[in-house]
Amino acid sequence: METNNRAGTPAGGAHPVVLALALSLGAAVSLGITRFAYALLLPPMRADLGWSYTLAGGMNTVNALGYLLGALATPWLLRRWAPGGVLLCGAALASLFMGLCGFFLDAAPLLVQRLLAGVASALVFVAGGLMAARLGALAPQRGGLLLGLYYGGTGWGISLSALLVPWVLERAPHPHAWTWAWWALAVACVLATAVLVWPVRVLRRLDAAAQPAVQAAAAVPLPQGQGVFSARAMAPALVGYGLFGVGYIGYMTFVVALLREQGASAAAVTLFYALLGLAVVLSSRIWAGLLDRSRGGQALAVLCGLLGVATVLPAVTSVWPVMLASGLLFGGVFLSVVASTTALVRHNLAPAQWALGISAFTVVFAAGQIVGPTVVGLIADGPGGLARGLVFSAAALWLGALVAARQKPLT
Repeated sequence: METNNRAGTPAGGAHPVVLALALSLGAAVSLGITRFAYALLLPPMRADLGWSYTLAGGMNTVNALGYLLGALATPWLLRRWAPGGVLLCGAALASLFMGLCGFFLDAAPLLVQRLLAGVASALVFVAGGLMAARLGALAPQRGGLLLGLYYGGTGWGISLSALLVPWVLERAPHPHAWTWAWWALAVACVLATAVLVWPVRVLRRLDAAAQPAVQAAAAVPLPQGQGVFSARAMAPALVGYGLFGVGYIGYMTFVVALLREQGASAAAVTLFYALLGLAVVLSSRIWAGLLDRSRGGQALAVLCGLLGVATVLPAVTSVWPVMLASGLLFGGVFLSVVASTTALVRHNLAPAQWALGISAFTVVFAAGQIVGPTVVGLIADGPGGLARGLVFSAAALWLGALVAARQKPLT
């Protein structure tokens, strides 16, 4: 891709950091709102509709199933359409399905809407991750930061949800005030989708300008075994990342419900979730150096280990400062785990293989997320409650760290 070396600005006049921040709204839509806002809606929906924890967790399980289906479909779509088009289409569909969730009270149609929202969010997340990886090629010395900024956009969605959902719940007419929160979140997704049009257009111009260089690079033979995606060669990282999917989603699904069970006020929950989202945003700078240095599974292992610590803290104490520290640590780490896999792909594979590599990691991530919420919900419905469920989540994360540590660089 063509760049302005003096200013560090890509052709087209936009700074890579500005582009990454704008592109990060894709992560805000796909995970921050479409996935994680549900944790704020789970307590009022469960109380209003009489759900068990198993059914409540099942809502995120089918969302993860949709995410898996979307991740499997994305490589096929990316062979036929540009990633920017896939990103915008997925964001528009995610906005639609979020809004439709406010029109149903029965579990079956709500499960269908969460499934479809998961499909759409995967299209956004994978396509956006590919575009962020390409953007990192514009400024290799900032590659880790640019990836972190994109994935950190999830934090903007989490913080916005933390402020928006309680505000709407307090003012919406009863019964079923939570339906209005779904509609408000859908409007937020629409606005973010409108902003995404700009980075998509800029990156499309940059890709067109870079085509001669890309084609020349593609004509150079790669050393045998280097630059080509192999599930076997990346098995430790793939398995470790799948266990991350199992572990982290239990926390993000049920931590708000646990706070409510422990007697936290609405203001305290808002503060907790907003700070967690802010920590996600700041994590892009905290871990950028680690992502740039780590060529194997070291970053994934370290971050999963820290995440296990954050996850187990609410299971062993309800002291408010410790709970707040748990949320800050969790937010400061968990999206950097996702960024670490994209960095691993970027460090070890040829650019033409990036879409396949990112999609493979997204598939195992989605598969783990299918398991996590239902298992934690089943545990929570038994003796020990949500606290015991979070112990299971932490154990999955620590196991994932041990496995990921065995991943060696491919090149």
